[in-house]
Amino acid sequence: MPDLRQGSLRWLWISALVIALDLLTKWLALNQLQLHQQLPIIDGLFSFTLAFNPGAAFSFLASASGWQRWFFTAVAVGVSAMLLVWMARLPRSKRLEPIALALILGGALGNLYDRIMHGHVVDFILVHWQQSWFFPAFNIADSAITVGAALLILDMFVGKSAKAS
Repeated sequence: MPDLRQGSLRWLWISALVIALDLLTKWLALNQLQLHQQLPIIDGLFSFTLAFNPGAAFSFLASASGWQRWFFTAVAVGVSAMLLVWMARLPRSKRLEPIALALILGGALGNLYDRIMHGHVVDFILVHWQQSWFFPAFNIADSAITVGAALLILDMFVGKSAKAS
């Protein structure tokens, strides 16, 4: 068992912040938008819309018969536990890696809450080009996971160059 005083769990406040922002913005979307209604923010590029995703990223398995809800719930619980252990084992001197993991953890838990409480993930951010091209709707949790993954990749390169010098 890792010594928790030596690990990087002190960055969990970032996870808590992501969860709070995610749940607040989803609550606002649920209470202010109609399903699939577009509220333009930057005309032709960015809108708010209310969408439900019973699947995973890019609606993967969204049309399955319902088993995917519990499958993705189990995956999120397992990944979250793994991320906590990973963070606990990281040296306190690390910065970028635990921040990235905290972002991913917060995003995973934000979407886990939706799956358990609603049976689907609430999405509301819509990036598009005019009305001809649309990126799948997403939310704050998805954004945190994406930024966290990008930071982990960056850390792999920055960490290697720092060790080489």
